[in-house]
Amino acid sequence: MGEEVAAQEFSRADRTRHREKVRRCLDVFARMLREEAFETDDPMTGLEIELNLVDEVGDPSLKNADVLAEIADPDFQTELGQFNVEINVPPRVLRDGGLTAYEENLRVSLNDAESKAAKVGAHMVMIGILPTLAEGHMGPSSLSSNPRYQLLSDQILAARGEDITIDIRGVERLETTADSIVPEAACTSTQLHVQTSPDDFPAYWNASQAIAAIQLAVGANSPYLLGKELWRETRIPLFEQATDTRSEELKAQGVRPRVWFGERWITSIFDLFEENVRYFPALLPVTEDEDPLEVLEGGGVPGLHELRLHNGTIYRWNRPIYDIANGVPHLRVENRLLAAGPTVIDTMANAAFYFGLVRALAEAERPLWSQMSFSAAEENFQTAARQGIEAQVYWPGVGQVRATELVLRRLLPLAYQGLAAWGVPDDEAKRFLGIIEQRCLLGTNGAEWFVNRLHTEGASLERPEALRRTLVAYREAMHTNEPVHTWGA
Repeated sequence: MGEEVAAQEFSRADRTRHREKVRRCLDVFARMLREEAFETDDPMTGLEIELNLVDEVGDPSLKNADVLAEIADPDFQTELGQFNVEINVPPRVLRDGGLTAYEENLRVSLNDAESKAAKVGAHMVMIGILPTLAEGHMGPSSLSSNPRYQLLSDQILAARGEDITIDIRGVERLETTADSIVPEAACTSTQLHVQTSPDDFPAYWNASQAIAAIQLAVGANSPYLLGKELWRETRIPLFEQATDTRSEELKAQGVRPRVWFGERWITSIFDLFEENVRYFPALLPVTEDEDPLEVLEGGGVPGLHELRLHNGTIYRWNRPIYDIANGVPHLRVENRLLAAGPTVIDTMANAAFYFGLVRALAEAERPLWSQMSFSAAEENFQTAARQGIEAQVYWPGVGQVRATELVLRRLLPLAYQGLAAWGVPDDEAKRFLGIIEQRCLLGTNGAEWFVNRLHTEGASLERPEALRRTLVAYREAMHTNEPVHTWGA
C-alpha cells in the first residue's frame, strides 16, 4: 500500500487539500515525463512474495508479529492479516544468472525464516489462499496491528456504507459478508516488477495485460476458500469483492471498481495515473508538506507522495509504479495477479515465463494489442481465473484455443526469445521454462494438484479435516522444492 500511515480521522478540508495536491503531483509527473528525468540505462527486475502462516495441523496461525520478531530481517514485513507475512527480494538484473540468484536468495531466506517461525509454533506456506481459513478468521481481530490496515479497512467500509458482500460462484458457491477488509488478507500473491523507460512503459503494460490470462492458467493456485471449491484462482473474484467501495447502486451506474483490470490499451504511463486521479476518490487523504514543483525546479527529485499513496489504493492487476532509488526516479510495471508457490522453483518458473514473454511481446514489430480487443483480454482473464489450466482463451490469428496448447506452440518460444534478450543463459532458461512446459503437458499446476488430492482425501473424511491433511501434504512437498507437476497424487 506504499508508505506508513498513522491512524487518524479525515475532515472535508483534508480531502479537498489532498485532491489539490494529488493533481499538482500529476502535473509535475507529466513534466518529468516530458523532460525524460528517469533512470533507464540498466533495467532491473523485482520480486515480492506474500506468505501464509499455519500451525502444526495446518490451521491458520495468527502470529505474524511473533514470527517477524524472531526473523528480525527488514526484508520480511507485515501484511494485512495476522496470518500473513511478506518478503521483499532485493532487485537485480536478469543477465548472468539473475534468475538462479533470485531462487537461491529466496530459498536461503525462506528456510531461515521457517526455522525461526517454528520456534513460535508457526510455519510458512506458499499458496494463494489458505484453504483452512474459517469464518472465525474473517473478523477485524485478525487484522495486523499496524494502524494503516485498520485505517484502510475503516475507509473502505465508510465508502461502501455497508458490510462487504462476498458471493463467488464456481464449482461450489460461497455467500458471506464481512465487516472489515480481512477477506482481502486471504489473497496472498507474487508481485513481479519490470523497470522500463517512459517510452517503453506502454508496450510493457499492454503486453502484461494481454498475457495476464495465460499467467493465471498455468500458475493458478487458489482453488478453495472457507471450505468451498470455487475458481481455480479464487483470489481474483475475492480480491475484487473484498476491496469494493461501491454500493449496489454505484455498481449499477457503472462506477469503476478499485480492483480493476482496466478498460483500454494505453499510449503512456500518464494515462493510468490520470485515470486514477479522475475516477477514484482518495481512501487515505494524507497530505505531505513537500511542494513537488518547487523540488523539481530546484534540481531535486519530488517524492510525489500523494500520487503514490493514491496509486497504492487502486488495485490494478498490472499497476504502474513511480519510485526513487539512490536519488534517481524510475518507472516499473508491477505484475500482481499470480498466487505464490507451490514451491520456490515454481514461483521462479512463473517469473521467468512472465519476464521472458513480456519482453518478447513488448519488443515485437507488430504489437499483439493492435490485433486484439481489450475486452477480449479481460474476458480471457476471467475465464482463466475460473478454469485454470483447463481454460480456453481467444488469441489473435488462432481464435479459441486451449491455453496450454497456446503456451506450448507459440508462447514458450517467445519466452525463450525474451529471456535471451535479457541476457539469461540458455541452460538457465531451459531449467525454468521447462517447468512451464511440463505443467502444460501434464495439465497440472498448484490448483489442480490440490483439488485432486483433496478429492482423494475427502472420500473418507469431512471437508475441514480433508483440507487440513491436504495442506499438510502440500507443505511437506513444498519443502522439497520439486516442482508441483512432479508431486503425484
